[in-house]
Amino acid sequence: MIKKLIIFALIFTGTALSQIRIDLINDIINLRLINVKAEVANHQGKEGLRIAKVDDKDFSEIGESLVILDNIEFKNGVIELEISGEPAPGSVEGSRGFVGIAFRLQETQPYKYECFYIRPTNGRADDQIRRNHSTQYVSHPDYPWYKLRGEFPKKYESYADMGPGEWIKVKVEVSGEKAKLYLNGAEQPCLIVNDLKLGDVSGKIALWLHSTTTAYYRNLSVIQSD
Repeated sequence: MIKKLIIFALIFTGTALSQIRIDLINDIINLRLINVKAEVANHQGKEGLRIAKVDDKDFSEIGESLVILDNIEFKNGVIELEISGEPAPGSVEGSRGFVGIAFRLQETQPYKYECFYIRPTNGRADDQIRRNHSTQYVSHPDYPWYKLRGEFPKKYESYADMGPGEWIKVKVEVSGEKAKLYLNGAEQPCLIVNDLKLGDVSGKIALWLHSTTTAYYRNLSVIQSD
């Protein structure tokens, strides 16, 4: 299988940047799959990488659901991609199509990482409280969503328009202990985190999903800054 990894050197206001475009479709062999399976699939008229739980495991048996990009060490910069998530067939009633991107992943057991994810079924719900939980920041494993929501209500989640199964453009900007989440080309972020729980560290990037989700990813690019 042909590996397609394109690196560009950029100079912008005196800061050296490197842009990496990852061909998820033709580079599956270089992705590390954790409790998931991957295949190329057409979804909503676009070709992408379909990620779902492995067939012989029950939803309750699955721990981490990640696709780790081993070729990239990331600290500061911008991550962009298109994602789509919807509840998997046979998933529990509370499934929301949880899908997102993890960054600064540490190779510990359990893994430690920062993560932005979305709940697509909440975006157009009739219940306003559910709508307010459309986007989410977590820091695994010490700061799961329920701990953050309980101790810091409304601080680490927000509303954004979205629907299950739709392709959604995602941009994550990371600098030091701050990160911003942008959706669908918006000029303003829909979620801002000023205190990333892992601190100012570097680590891997990973595609993230909950075990109850069927997820799709495409057009992943990373711009790293000093």
